Amino acid sequence: MAKPRKRIPEETRELLIAAAQTEFNTSGFDGTDTNRIAKRAGYAPQTFYRHFADKTAIFLAVYDRWWRAEAAALSQSNARTAKDAAIIALDFHKRWRIFRRSLRHLAIVDAKVRKARTRARREQIERWKKAGSRRSNAQLAGALLSAERLLDGAAEGELADLGLKPTAILELATAAMAGLMRQKVP
Repeated sequence: MAKPRKRIPEETRELLIAAAQTEFNTSGFDGTDTNRIAKRAGYAPQTFYRHFADKTAIFLAVYDRWWRAEAAALSQSNARTAKDAAIIALDFHKRWRIFRRSLRHLAIVDAKVRKARTRARREQIERWKKAGSRRSNAQLAGALLSAERLLDGAAEGELADLGLKPTAILELATAAMAGLMRQKVP
């Protein structure tokens, strides 16, 4: 008889987070349950609770992974211009629009999510400063919130609904990213 494969906790956790990413971005927070996350990862439902206290805890792990991946893509790519950064950020927001919709809602109704989002935003502001921005924290906070909302609106089709063409949407996103990067808009 074959020996059962020994599970490595870090691998299990990573598989659960990956499954949760897919579930949250397909069904949103309210449309996802921990059993489906565990099953998608290839585990029994009780395995979920060995690694996460609840659905909010894994949502926060997914959020942390999401924003760090976006930041890494912006810093590791050829995002030398605001337009390059806008293209990357628009892609992230479009691919994760359902997850981001849940994030916006949960940040209003759940103190843990709001606190995690605030912590992530502060870290993002520090990254922009380290990248050379000479703007104040207040200016960067305003630029970050403006960029986030604009990118989410573009991803969800709100700007297109207002009659904006893709070129105009890219121009707006470029201006938003220029506000973070402290570049002139081309």
